[in-house]
Amino acid sequence: MAGDRAAAQESWRQARSELDPFLKEQPENYFLIGDLALTNMGLNDKAAAFAFVEKGMTVVPLEKDAVDGPARIEILARVAAQMGELDRAIAALQKVLSTPYAGPLATQTVPLTPALLRLDPMFDPLRNERASKNSPSRPCRKNDVEARVPSA
Repeated sequence: MAGDRAAAQESWRQARSELDPFLKEQPENYFLIGDLALTNMGLNDKAAAFAFVEKGMTVVPLEKDAVDGPARIEILARVAAQMGELDRAIAALQKVLSTPYAGPLATQTVPLTPALLRLDPMFDPLRNERASKNSPSRPCRKNDVEARVPSA
């Protein structure tokens, strides 16, 4: 589906329609809530994506769950970066990079690190924003975001 926006949107819609019934059965399932935040992000539904982010952070607050709480903040960083709220993404990354935790994604059970941050395409908007502030004609470098996010 690379480059096929219509097919990608249909896949996101299908994912959301398949996940929604589970949420009715499991309203406190923070893994499901995180998946719905990312799914709505993929559908460019900013309000719904951030509503699920907030719900996930309410269900598993960092202050009450040091193991799973930080993963909800990583979801916030991912959604904020993709939805163009770059300052919010940076603030979340600063918090999550200074906290030990296990990653929230099924394929990534390791925490986000500065090295992974440089490689993860979900954070391209942060790198692109940094590059455009430095010089409109300068090509983006993978480590540009490091200037705004402290190393852990």
